Amino acid sequence: MNKAKDKMNLHPVMTFLILTGVVMILSGVLNLLELQQVVYKVNPTTLEYSTEIASVTNVFSLTGLKYIFSSTVSNFVNFAPLSSLIIILIGFGVMEKSGFLKTAVTFLTKKMKKNTVTFILVFLSVIASLMGDLSYIVMLPLSAAIFKYGKRNPCIGLIAAFAGLTCGEGVSFIFTSVDSSLLSTSLLSARVIDVGYRMASISGIFIMAVAVLLLSLIITWITENVIAKKFSNTIDKEEEMEDKILTRKELRGLIFAVFAASIYLLIILYNIIPGLPFSGNLLDNSQILYIDKLFSYNSFFSNGFVFVVTIFFLILGLFYGLGARSIKNNKDFVDALGYSLDGIGKTLVLILAASLFVSVFKYSNIGTVFAAYLASVFRLVNFEGLPLIILLFIVSALATLLLPTSITKWSIIAPIAIPVFMNAGITPEFAQIIFRFGESTTMGLTPILAYFVIYLAFLNKNNQDEQPISLFQAIKYQVPYACLSVIVFLILIVLWYIMGLPLGINGSTVL
Repeated sequence: MNKAKDKMNLHPVMTFLILTGVVMILSGVLNLLELQQVVYKVNPTTLEYSTEIASVTNVFSLTGLKYIFSSTVSNFVNFAPLSSLIIILIGFGVMEKSGFLKTAVTFLTKKMKKNTVTFILVFLSVIASLMGDLSYIVMLPLSAAIFKYGKRNPCIGLIAAFAGLTCGEGVSFIFTSVDSSLLSTSLLSARVIDVGYRMASISGIFIMAVAVLLLSLIITWITENVIAKKFSNTIDKEEEMEDKILTRKELRGLIFAVFAASIYLLIILYNIIPGLPFSGNLLDNSQILYIDKLFSYNSFFSNGFVFVVTIFFLILGLFYGLGARSIKNNKDFVDALGYSLDGIGKTLVLILAASLFVSVFKYSNIGTVFAAYLASVFRLVNFEGLPLIILLFIVSALATLLLPTSITKWSIIAPIAIPVFMNAGITPEFAQIIFRFGESTTMGLTPILAYFVIYLAFLNKNNQDEQPISLFQAIKYQVPYACLSVIVFLILIVLWYIMGLPLGINGSTVL
């Protein structure tokens, strides 16, 4: 690698620190210019609009500097990916150190074509939104392991999985707690026009199912035809593994692991099914909808989900090790617990820099003001039909770049957009789906997404090059997915609208 390229390849830690400084200066300038925008809210009782002013907070001020100095440590400790990552990696380390991952991948993928393995991984990543934000923590190291033990560069699997996770966050046909919150916002906004309007949780299941399949196919195609070529010569021959038949010990380990994990899963499943004797102990039974019982803030299952998954990984690794004799005593087990945490120091520094950047950006309120400005467009134009549909798609895609949080973003856009859509004869259900499709296309392009740093950290952990993968390189890998998904989703939405197909059960495109 030449010296010019070395200079251009800025380390991700330094990039996050520079971006933090840029946000501080930018917030000061925008605050000086008194940049602000009206945010519309709907009163749930009166169904009337109320307004509040969203303005940019000057981080480059005494108050802002006090915030940085007083909150950096707590923001780092409470940074969403950090604790979950460490806990999950403990269980993941046992699976890897014991040999379970290597054996399981060999057993499951030995006779599969590489395209098939990629498709399965991508499909699982797309529908992994059921796990919420934990999906990033689980799927990213898993994808790296699958490609590693499948004799391919782990970075390819990481890039594909992250594309599936970010794009799939908005198109999963599985109804999640996020969808429940978005539905509530949509319904409240719709009742400004029709006080008796109702929306069903499965009203978009048909178009979402098609979107999941299309998304999985295009991500697989891009991965194999574009991304894989960038890493075709990065795996050292010494690290490649020869095909082998599983030994008796390995088969016994797999049997032990599957049996023990199955018992554990049955216990968990029984306790999240309401109505059975002594069941439902992990649910929030104060909620009405099952999805809310499962994933509400007071749900034991939701609060303990990270630990539930970690125990599952521990059981797989431990019982495989006992069966395969790769774990012979408690020392072997303890060593395995810390296996994935070896060399995590650089990752922690990267997360510290990322948490500082994300917290400063959120404190500046730039993302909220930007989204409010975009939402205000719906009060200025007089679009109907396809132009209105395309406008919402573009607004949601652009807003996501600076405000990736779906619930916050929709709470700003929906009160303005949904009444406009209903007056144009288009259903709130379709409007919400358009919003979700739009935001899914650009979710993987923004480092403001808290879990972007996990993707970046694993890329560098598995990077075979001497130079680190920069933040902008990591974004560049996601650009082909974003571009093609924009085209595919726009075509899907337009065709669905023109043909008048049902969105799902009791769901339509027009009123």
